[in-house]
Amino acid sequence: MTERQNRAVELKNRTGDAHYNCCQAVACVFSKETGLDEDVLKRTGAGFGLGMGGMEGTCGALCGAEMVLGLTKYKGSPIRNEAKELHRRFTEICGGSICKEIKGVGTGKVLCSCDDCVRNAVSILEETI
Repeated sequence: MTERQNRAVELKNRTGDAHYNCCQAVACVFSKETGLDEDVLKRTGAGFGLGMGGMEGTCGALCGAEMVLGLTKYKGSPIRNEAKELHRRFTEICGGSICKEIKGVGTGKVLCSCDDCVRNAVSILEETI
């Protein structure tokens, strides 16, 4: 596990006002690469935690990874192939991309823990950017 992966999980597991959701935790550990202040990334990712707030949407860790991908790779031309590959790899490793499916809501079978989703998203980004 890398230092960046550990830091992202630590941010996600903070409590109270210092807490970061999964999206924020992934995005914020790439503040240097994106050229954006951590506070800006934290505010930007605020609505993407817990599958966009209700577990119905895309995993927050994957959302954060896609945000970082765009911020680091977009140069005026579409990056859909890179985004598709990031999504594919995340889904392959984590067992899905929808929060409630990954968490086993309705099935009782957790495919990947939140901490591991964060670690995996960071790992894929480290290899991609």
